[in-house]
Amino acid sequence: MTTVGIIANPAAGKDIRRMVAQGRFIPNHEKVNTLRRVLAGLAATGVQRVVMMPDQAMLCRAAIEGASPELETYILDMVFFNEEEDSTKAAKLMAEMGVGALVTLGGDGTNRAVAKGSGSVPLVPISTGTNNVFPVLVEGTVAGLAAGVVARGLVDVKSVTSVGKLWEVHVPGAPLDIALVDVAVSKERFVGARAIWDLDTLAELFVARSLPTGIGLSAIGFRVLPSMGDDEGVYMRFGGGGTSVNAPVAPGVMKHVPIEHWRPLKVGEPVKVDRGNCTLALDGERSISLSAKGTAEVVLSDKGPPVVSVEAAIRQASLSGVFTGGALPPDR
Repeated sequence: MTTVGIIANPAAGKDIRRMVAQGRFIPNHEKVNTLRRVLAGLAATGVQRVVMMPDQAMLCRAAIEGASPELETYILDMVFFNEEEDSTKAAKLMAEMGVGALVTLGGDGTNRAVAKGSGSVPLVPISTGTNNVFPVLVEGTVAGLAAGVVARGLVDVKSVTSVGKLWEVHVPGAPLDIALVDVAVSKERFVGARAIWDLDTLAELFVARSLPTGIGLSAIGFRVLPSMGDDEGVYMRFGGGGTSVNAPVAPGVMKHVPIEHWRPLKVGEPVKVDRGNCTLALDGERSISLSAKGTAEVVLSDKGPPVVSVEAAIRQASLSGVFTGGALPPDR
């Protein structure tokens, strides 16, 4: 029986950037509506079982109400603490269960946490965060359809997914950590409110993904290196004496950013961070504190999580007749 996993972050789209910028607020009822649409799409592809992560806001429990009776839906039996580790643990459990695809609702940070546990499971990331580059804005029903045809093997999974880049963050004596989009070195010594919103506190920045339509720290990376290749990232050190760019660093906020030095980085090329008394923000949230003598090494990797192209999956399924000619083959 094909199983699809769903991880929804109730905290996504609600951080401090709603006060210091014009970030959109995504209420829980809208997330529930999106989840219901995802379930409808999954049911339409013949998926029979869905497993969901528990959360304090009970998003998934609310979404299950009124779901198709053809779907066997249940909540993971796990202890949760309303922290990013919940998503990592849930993703790991789902991967061990053998889910055929994993739908996420959240931003870059949510998907970073999921990617730390999901292994080779194809991800269908739906954007409900703030400055998102990794997840995309996609209608829930269509996302469910794409996840369903991938999970059931109704399309060639390799041809409709891509494995992208990520940053590996090595700190002596600590477990390996990752970032899917960017790593920022903040002069702030403590994690605090976590979300990065004041660029004056930043000293260095690593960007692995950037889009011309992107917003946030990755937008700075695009202004510096708009031709970034699939095997490239960019490193920047902030300060005067070099170049400068204007970038949308938050919703409704344009910022003049002075850059003392920048250079492209290739996969496998390490850069040492030895500033000390600083914090490292991974995908927009301060996560690691370095002491006065603390160091870290940041390396670009090509071993990111597989991500489903919703457009490619729906196109291929349509071309092969999945949605025509009557009922889909039964899920076994």
